[in-house]
Amino acid sequence: MKILSVWTFGLLLFTFGGAHGHEVFPENFVVVKKNDPRPVTLTCNTQAEKVDSWTLDGEEVEFDSYVRMEGPNLKVSEVDAPMLGKYSCWSGGKMLSSTYLFQELEEEGDLDSLLSCRAKSYDCNFTCSLKDSRFTAVRLGLGQDCSEGQQSCQWESSSSSSSSSSHDGELQFVLPHSLSPYAEESTMLELTAEAINMYYILRRTKTFYLRDIIQPDSPEIVRCEEVGEQLNVSVDPPPSWSTPHSFFSLEYEIQYELKDDGTIENSFSTLIPRKINRLRVRSRDSLVLSAWSQWTAWQNVRKGKKNRHRCKKRHQGDLQDSTPGSSDRLKTKRRKHKKKKKGLFKQNEH
Repeated sequence: MKILSVWTFGLLLFTFGGAHGHEVFPENFVVVKKNDPRPVTLTCNTQAEKVDSWTLDGEEVEFDSYVRMEGPNLKVSEVDAPMLGKYSCWSGGKMLSSTYLFQELEEEGDLDSLLSCRAKSYDCNFTCSLKDSRFTAVRLGLGQDCSEGQQSCQWESSSSSSSSSSHDGELQFVLPHSLSPYAEESTMLELTAEAINMYYILRRTKTFYLRDIIQPDSPEIVRCEEVGEQLNVSVDPPPSWSTPHSFFSLEYEIQYELKDDGTIENSFSTLIPRKINRLRVRSRDSLVLSAWSQWTAWQNVRKGKKNRHRCKKRHQGDLQDSTPGSSDRLKTKRRKHKKKKKGLFKQNEH
């Protein structure tokens, strides 16, 4: 089997891989590292029938010093780009099983450069998104089983019902976790991503705390009421935020435009100047100091009946907290988290 230049062949794969790539992960595949001198064994799934030939992408394999049969299996040494592909074992014209031989893709950069993750609350799942047109099949998994490539890993793949593709080709994944929102977060999440381009596969693993990826949705502006020379802005947490809100507290930043000269100013207080044209609000976890949410849309402020200023129609039914017992104890734990965040994990603060 002749060996082509890895660089030349790899360039062709990345040029045309999008058109002929895998849309799902194959059931059986083996991954080898580039320039790994150790031989790799491809197993034929048979016990009773004798294997008389192997094919690579439909063409019969010619055995030599690099590729040889050992019983029903195939041993491949010094794997190079032309040796990658779909291997099938045959007996009397009948295909018994197939295995894909992939090579691990080596490129600089960590998983953060490819994948972004966000949790809108401390509830049971979070989302990750990947936008990279090179890869035709992607899957994510949580835990050591996935980072070690164990069969017991529960993958969330780009073809599963839990993931979807947006209009711009960005893949969205929803990953469930078993962390309690009320317990002290002492265990880091271990996320593994695998992505296929033709016969190359990228593998990356990263660890993080759930609190590091918290970013609430935009809050809801309820109303504005005149208090002397100021406006009192009432803001509700987003519907997706964890409850009870007395425990999972948010802080708000209000941005407003002054009526006199159009100056834009910011306030962390809900009391702002009365003479403004419009305002908008964003939120973040007040104890962990998470990433800020997106700003709400600008809301015009106008004076209505009974000398009240309206910034938005009030929603029917205010959000109410259903505070469980031991709320004070849980608040104390979250304050401890905040101290840890400022100390041991200071580098992760937003």
